[in-house]
Amino acid sequence: MNWTTPDHLRKQVQKLWEKGAILRSMATEEPLFPLKLAFKKPTSRELSDDFDDVRKWISLLVEKQGAYRIEWKTVEHRILGCNSIPWEIWIDSLEDGLRMIGKGKEAKSFASLLALTNDRDPSILPWLARKPLQGLDLCEHWTAILDVVAWLKDNPKPSIYLRQIDLPGIHSKFIEAHRLDLGEILDLALPEESIDRRYTGKKGFCGRYGFKEKPLRVRFRILDQQLSLPYGGEDQDITVTEKAFASLNSDVTRVFVVENEINFLAFPQFPGAMVIFGSGYGFENLSQAHWLKNREVHYWGDLDTHGFAILNQFRSVVPDCRSLLMDEKTLLEHRDLWGEEITPERGELSMLTDEEQSLYRRLNSDLWGKSIRLEQERIGFNHLREALDRLKQKKSIQHRQYFD
Repeated sequence: MNWTTPDHLRKQVQKLWEKGAILRSMATEEPLFPLKLAFKKPTSRELSDDFDDVRKWISLLVEKQGAYRIEWKTVEHRILGCNSIPWEIWIDSLEDGLRMIGKGKEAKSFASLLALTNDRDPSILPWLARKPLQGLDLCEHWTAILDVVAWLKDNPKPSIYLRQIDLPGIHSKFIEAHRLDLGEILDLALPEESIDRRYTGKKGFCGRYGFKEKPLRVRFRILDQQLSLPYGGEDQDITVTEKAFASLNSDVTRVFVVENEINFLAFPQFPGAMVIFGSGYGFENLSQAHWLKNREVHYWGDLDTHGFAILNQFRSVVPDCRSLLMDEKTLLEHRDLWGEEITPERGELSMLTDEEQSLYRRLNSDLWGKSIRLEQERIGFNHLREALDRLKQKKSIQHRQYFD
């Protein structure tokens, strides 16, 4: 028997809720009800062949009837004669639909949200109509969101940091936590002259609405005492803003980028070099340091699929950078120290060398084991020193060849 049951009817209304259609109708004031539901009923042949099952099915529909209304039709059967059977199922009102799926409390909260928004800033109502379930999730924060919108209308392009906004009941990280939703809402509520549309997305929030950007920072160490800078302390562990790093005037000829802090702190001295503490995905803090493209740059990350993905991304900043200790030989020599990647990277990485690409594909094919990884900090420092010695020897040979 594949006729529509009360459970099928409830699922139809539940699906409308999950799509946001019911709340959207409240926001737009375009009634969704009365609504005829999809309804599959017995055929004429089934009436005669499965008459007992048909009676049970009708009894079940009638027994569970409450939120829905049954429209009956009298059908004449050549064997059974005249019989009334359910012909259509209707949900007559919003209240009936909500009762059917047990969402009356949520709808009441959304109605309060609409009333508050209509009273304080009707320009935001289209957002609630477009994303009603998202609005419902923000119910407990909605008053604060309206307060932020009102504050920005009174203080366009404030040129302060986000956490400097002083509004009662709004903690310092509130705007940062809700930037995506706030951005869409502010685009509706603010006048065009208060929005700089060159900036987009979560990262562009500050520039788009006139806030100061928190400066990105670069942490690095000079590995050659002959190149020491006039700041940074005795150990030359230095942190500067991205702008200061971009304008750095240094005789550094080689740069190492590492992802592990201990490896960064313990990185050996090396002639004419510095080491930068990386930050995983995202190299915005180095993107303006164009002088890096004129240096020999080596990237050392984890030996796993994400390590190669980060290397691939770093090459968008420094296209000619070389990988360090991210090769098959290093991987296989540390077999006893392998771990497992929880969610390996599977995408195409177009900026890897042929050798790196081959190893990346072998890792993804589970050639040596399932989702294996070798974290950078597990590689012994003797391997690092040997790799650095090879670089020194290579430079020495090139130097002799130049003078020969």
